[in-house]
Amino acid sequence: MIITSLLDTDLYKFSMMQVVLHQFPSAQVEYRFKCRTPGANLRPYMDEIREEIHHLCQLKFTEDELNYLSNLRFIKGDFIEFLGIFHLPEKCIQITEGEEDGEISIEVKGSWLHTILFEIPVLAIVNEVYFRNQYKDLDWTEGRKRLASKIETVLAATDVPSFKFADYGTRRRFSKDWHAEVVNTMVEKLPNHFVGTSNVLLAKQFHTTPLGTMAHEYLQACQALGPRLRDSQVFALEMWAKEYRGDLGIALSDVYGLNAFLRDFDMFFCKLFDGARHDSGDPFEWGERLLRHYELNRVDPRMKTLIFSDGLNFNLALDIARRFEGRCKTSFGIGTNLTNDMGVPALQIVMKMVRCNGQPVAKVSDEPGKTMSVDPEYLSYLRHVFDLPKL
Repeated sequence: MIITSLLDTDLYKFSMMQVVLHQFPSAQVEYRFKCRTPGANLRPYMDEIREEIHHLCQLKFTEDELNYLSNLRFIKGDFIEFLGIFHLPEKCIQITEGEEDGEISIEVKGSWLHTILFEIPVLAIVNEVYFRNQYKDLDWTEGRKRLASKIETVLAATDVPSFKFADYGTRRRFSKDWHAEVVNTMVEKLPNHFVGTSNVLLAKQFHTTPLGTMAHEYLQACQALGPRLRDSQVFALEMWAKEYRGDLGIALSDVYGLNAFLRDFDMFFCKLFDGARHDSGDPFEWGERLLRHYELNRVDPRMKTLIFSDGLNFNLALDIARRFEGRCKTSFGIGTNLTNDMGVPALQIVMKMVRCNGQPVAKVSDEPGKTMSVDPEYLSYLRHVFDLPKL
């Protein structure tokens, strides 16, 4: 089986799940899967995917896993008690044929608290089932060669000695075994640059730091859970601060685009949050504008952390690091280029929240291809409310 532990997911799923338990325990949501890779045929593997998901839904947290989570400084006792009885409800996930040739449809509907952990392992399952069928007996020699080249690139970048990066590649990895090899290699070969992984199981296994705060779904859900739509981003950040009291202080900036984020990210949030994460649009422009925003709000940018995580490779990450060296703290979350660079095309797959409490929710990205909504009228209304440009 591909997923053998419920820890085999990203840390921000647990940090968001704890907020859901304490602040939004009755919220009902819907997620939908989408493959953005043209011509990828997933239909022959539907039964295999169903079998893997059935196994996923039988898993429960072990005492050892719960003990590990309980030792994370921001995880609270009642959340651990809840996880002790938790399992993913199989009745909440449906896998059928999609509308287009080769497409499959994966839908998750149910309590947010009980379904939030589906996304990452489901994407990992789809990836691994696809690659082990599409490229049977693929030699890992090319992947190891490329990984070694990345290590050499980082070690050669002596002009940015403070360069730090993390693995963010669970959802698009080639396989769980390759993912483990990558993380283990980085821990051993780049101890001064590799700061951890978003994958909780691998962080535990290789004694590195699990990393993550919030994802797009959290701010999207707040479109339906907050007092009014225009204030939903402020509401989301305030509820996060209420839960974590200054801990886990990296804000996600691109659910409504950077202009809307900066309008809401006022002096209070500039001082309260440790920094922000970039996930769409031009990273250099984003960084320059954010640093200027800190200065306008009388905050020293050198005390803040900018995290970049949008489709990075190591050369681009190092170029960004050079631009902002000495001007702020930077860190980089590298996903597909780290965990699925094997010499064969990677799948571009996502699984996004599309409804909360029966209401459409959406992400309006600075990168049009990342915008996702099931309701064009709601998307148009969202653009109007946040004064976003029409496409």
